[in-house]
Amino acid sequence: MYLGDTEVWRTSTAEPTSYGIRWEWLKDMTAFLSLWKQPQTIVFDLENIVDNTYTGLLNTTLTATFFKAPASDPKGRPKVRVSSAAPADVIIPITQRLGGEGKPSQFVYPGQAATSTVADFPRNANRAVFTVDVKGQGAEEFWWSNILQSSIFAFNDTYGEYPGYSPFREVQVLIDGHLAGVSWPFPVIYTGGIVPQLNRPIVGVQAFDILEHEIDISPFLPLLCDGKEHTFEIKILGLDDDGKSTAKLSTTTDDEWYTTGKIFIWVDEDAASITTGSLGTLYSQQPTIALTQRLTTDAKTGANQSLEYNLAVTRSLSISSYVKTQKTDGPATWSQSLSYSNIGGVYNYGNDNLNTFAISGADAATRPGLISYSKSYAYPLFANSTANTLPQGNLTLWAQVDQGFRVEVRGDGSVFPTGLEAFTTAGGGSGLSASTKASLVDTWRNGTATYYRPGDNSYSTGVGQTHQIFSFGGVSDRGRVSQLYHRDVSAYNDTITDDHVDIAGKKEHV
Repeated sequence: MYLGDTEVWRTSTAEPTSYGIRWEWLKDMTAFLSLWKQPQTIVFDLENIVDNTYTGLLNTTLTATFFKAPASDPKGRPKVRVSSAAPADVIIPITQRLGGEGKPSQFVYPGQAATSTVADFPRNANRAVFTVDVKGQGAEEFWWSNILQSSIFAFNDTYGEYPGYSPFREVQVLIDGHLAGVSWPFPVIYTGGIVPQLNRPIVGVQAFDILEHEIDISPFLPLLCDGKEHTFEIKILGLDDDGKSTAKLSTTTDDEWYTTGKIFIWVDEDAASITTGSLGTLYSQQPTIALTQRLTTDAKTGANQSLEYNLAVTRSLSISSYVKTQKTDGPATWSQSLSYSNIGGVYNYGNDNLNTFAISGADAATRPGLISYSKSYAYPLFANSTANTLPQGNLTLWAQVDQGFRVEVRGDGSVFPTGLEAFTTAGGGSGLSASTKASLVDTWRNGTATYYRPGDNSYSTGVGQTHQIFSFGGVSDRGRVSQLYHRDVSAYNDTITDDHVDIAGKKEHV
């Protein structure tokens, strides 16, 4: 979904069932308030194939609800500010800018360079944050299970060519060619992914709302506020390896990534003020990569039987600049520290896959007297899958998938709502208080499923069960977690079998 040229929501469709498809999603659009204040062309793009096999038509309704929030609670007390900063004053899209033609403005990378030149960056900016929105499709949909580039033809005779460039991806944001920050993307599993029955009706984490990564580019304000044109670029890279133990960042990936970006900018009241300062040096080296791999061959047939690898990557970067605005004068810093591991393998002549995958990271932005923001995150994933195709074309799939998502956002500098807003009170019964400094989301999803389809594609059948636990809370300045929302839900064969919800300590009937 776009407002003009700016993407505001990245989603996907629900998994088809014999009884039809229906889903609903609510998304807080407060971060885009500056866009809603102006006339906009709304572009909602939901790609769908309709032919003799795929006959489903999609009916879509978009509804916008606007709220006028009071400055105090019903008793006249000031509302406790526990969440993100005020919405940005200006939002600049880094897209193809096709909204005027009624088209989605995404770049399709790597076929298209995700590059945009900005000529109207506000010279009185006091803060700027770049967010990236990427979605892997085609050979990149399951990028986290892609294999090492040196081995993409290893199972050519028994399975076929494998997607490559390793199971690691780095999204880079560059300003005038300078690296400003990175995002190691969350491994989204879309509905139907791996085995269809894994997603009925509990879908993968982020499948309906793909989250954007925030990179604070305020240290680049002395450059960006000089009144000249500046080029922003998004790159997505994997790894190239030598077939042994050495690997480096690649210059591209397989097809394809749907990619957009945007810059959230806060400005000073005085439109004539000009932000100045001195641009700092980005301290960053190439990622540190540790790799081992082993290819096993069937002694009787000579065919490659299995590939096992152990891949670990770490990276850190930081920049600190001197920034002088209308009301502030001092350092602006941005730092990131990230760690990745994937113990993986391809077995059964290319038909079976195993991945024990993990990403963890910590980002931080500081502007003394203005904002303090930090985010820590962990994305663990275990996926074990098998695929068997008989000569007559009969296909059998099986998989077990465990996936987690844990994110803590601290401070008042998050671009997007943290989730605490709905629980904000001044001494009410929500468990929050003025000491609440962070939000914590922690969810875990486990599922197993099987699938069968005959060679003539006349029908398909399968069995699946899924269990997910979701927890959300506020974290005090002393580290105490106040649980605000907890849900424990299980499903078997398209049916919810258990569903328990606690809101601020009170059990809710579902």
